[in-house]
Amino acid sequence: MRVIAVYNIKGGVGKTATAVNLSWLAARNARVLLWDLDPQGAATFYYRIKPKVAGGLQGLLGGDQELADAIKASDFDNLDIVPADFSYRNMDLELDHAKKPLKQLRKVLKLLKDEYDYVFLDCPPSISLVSENIFNASDVLVVPLIPTTLSLRTLKQLLRFCRKHDLNELPIMPFFSMADRRKRMHNQIITDMLSSKKGFLRTSIPYASEVEQMGEHRAPLVSYASTSVVGAYQNLWAEIQSRMGIR
Repeated sequence: MRVIAVYNIKGGVGKTATAVNLSWLAARNARVLLWDLDPQGAATFYYRIKPKVAGGLQGLLGGDQELADAIKASDFDNLDIVPADFSYRNMDLELDHAKKPLKQLRKVLKLLKDEYDYVFLDCPPSISLVSENIFNASDVLVVPLIPTTLSLRTLKQLLRFCRKHDLNELPIMPFFSMADRRKRMHNQIITDMLSSKKGFLRTSIPYASEVEQMGEHRAPLVSYASTSVVGAYQNLWAEIQSRMGIR
């Protein structure tokens, strides 16, 4: 089982769209679980699941409720969802009171290691105890970035945090999301970063109204559309698999 976290310190960079579309692509030929860790529940909404977990976060972390009991089937084959729950807003507090607070998510996910090929984590924007749990539970961080100076600054903060907390072995795969090729800054930053040695994925996801319309369809864009953005997500998933050594 490979755990893939779609993560960024800041919000509004396309994390949920990435997690939703990549999980659907992976489920075409693998068993996939998507866990919506963001209390806002956007990924849960896209997959038409009620944002509620019996017993809430306290039940999951306290052992009263197994993660398997919280899993809901999606409308798509091979793709299950652990929905968001508003109690996730208190996740830092719950983790702080737990034994081994940095490894609680890994402990919970470990029970599903024989059930799924991939677990995608749609992560809330933060750098916190929740983030450290995500880092410890994940095999790779996929990091969407808008091609702007401030967005690159958050990547530097993430890399600095990982060095400071001995997470140097965690593969980090940044890529550009919501890229507008009409903007000189976007073009320049993409060109500069792809020519550097910072491990950027080559695929960029363009800024497109079709992505915003996922909320109207309440489905992954890649499941119903046929546009260049769909091809970009397909290329992104293929590149991630290649980086992970998966054929």
